[in-house]
Formats: sequence, structure tokens, C-alpha cells
Amino acid sequence: MANSEKIAAVADLKARFEDSASVFLTEYRGLSVADIKTLRRSLGENDSYAVVKNTLAKIAANQAGITSLDEDLKGPSAIAFVKGDPVEAAKALKTFQKTNDSLVLKGGIVDGGYVDSEGLLKLADLESREVLLAAFAGAAKANLTKMAYVMKAPLSKFARTADALKEKKEA
Repeated sequence: MANSEKIAAVADLKARFEDSASVFLTEYRGLSVADIKTLRRSLGENDSYAVVKNTLAKIAANQAGITSLDEDLKGPSAIAFVKGDPVEAAKALKTFQKTNDSLVLKGGIVDGGYVDSEGLLKLADLESREVLLAAFAGAAKANLTKMAYVMKAPLSKFARTADALKEKKEA
């Protein structure tokens, strides 16, 4: 690779690091080109998967302010650049890994913090953001409904008692 090509590759990788919400580092040793193509398709439409040269990726990550991946950039490396939901991308990688033992999750960056391979697998076990928000909204609505019922009960009981007293006085 000529020097100008390396500079362009580093600039491209740096831009990808900066534009991504999360970054997952994998080892692709043993995967065929068709397997990598399938993996790329399984990621979200905003996400990308690129085979990288470790030295260039390390330089680009450091220029983007990411130094925690330096130790993991060994061996044949590929990076999933995630612009969307990191949980969905982690699930896609984990699902692909179930059918292709050759894919190894090394680590990644989620919300600016380093996550090791075990952390990525735990992230994949989470529900998606939309499901968690829906569950929270449902729980909040249920609690509000219960509270409204509890608050309404003494008022309705008071109204029934007042009506009963009124009828008793009239009789």
C-alpha cells in the first residue's frame, strides 16, 4: 500500500470511528468472503463491517480519541461500525457467531466506554431500546391507573355515605 493510500485509509477509518455510536471489534479468521458478506447483511442498514489493517485502525482510533482498543487489535481484525442501536448489532453478531464459530468477538466501544467480549454477549441478551421503552411506559401507565383508582375510591365512598345520610334524614 502506498503512503498516500495509507493516509486516505486512516482518514476514512477515523471518520467511521467518529461517526459511529458504537464499535465492535472481531476476529474473522476462518470466515469466507461469502460469510463476511452474510454478516454485513445481517447488521442494520446504517451499520457497516470492514476488514481492517491493525496498524492503520490503531492510528485512526487513536486520532479519534479511542485508545482502549489498542490491545485487541491483533490478528486478523474486522470492525463493525454501528450508527444505530448497539443492542441490535450485538444481537446480529451473536446470532452469526452461533452458526459460524470462526467469528470471535474481541471487544468494543459502547457509549464511549470499553466493553470486553463478555460484555458484548451480555449486551446482545438485552431487549432492544424500543421494547424496553414500551415496557417502561406500560409499567408507568399501570401504576398511574392504580393510583387514580386508589385516590378515587375514598371520594366515591364519601359520596355514597353522604347520599345515604341525606336519604336517612329525608326519611
